[in-house]
Amino acid sequence: MEVGILSMRYAKALINYVLERGGEDKLYQEFICLSSSFRTHPTLRDTIDNPILSVEDKFTLICTAASGVDKPSDAFVQFIRMVLKNKRETYLQFMSLMYIDLYRKSKHIGIGRLVTAVPVSKEVEERIRSTAAHVLHAQMELETVVDPTIEGGFIFDINDYRVDASIATQLKRVKQQFIDKNRRIV
Repeated sequence: MEVGILSMRYAKALINYVLERGGEDKLYQEFICLSSSFRTHPTLRDTIDNPILSVEDKFTLICTAASGVDKPSDAFVQFIRMVLKNKRETYLQFMSLMYIDLYRKSKHIGIGRLVTAVPVSKEVEERIRSTAAHVLHAQMELETVVDPTIEGGFIFDINDYRVDASIATQLKRVKQQFIDKNRRIV
């Protein structure tokens, strides 16, 4: 079975289960944290896939990665136990990403990413979030990143669209125009 199909089935079943019983918001935060743990610690996936590690150790590791020192929710515990029982822990990272995506669709949450050369103030960040939420008719989750390599301006990703108004990109365009023009001359 393909990774995407299997992950989507588990995520759909989980979201339907928690929407009936409540607690989807806490579960969403746990999967955000788990997904972040997978991204920041690439060895986590290898460790969970390790057949030598016991099921209880895997369970403890996953719960710690998802909720830290806090107690995980009952729905999360039940889901992880089912995944481990069925030996599907290899797909856990993809299941968490699918759940996050399904949750955002069900709650009408848009995601945005603002990349700037210098940090932006909270007022500017909130104004961008509220404007994007108004235009999209959805809640917005906005991530701000400081990347000095763009030299100035900003790059704004919202859902599947990108507005690149960075100085680095504009300089690349000017450079490419000079190169193209010089090719025609020679």
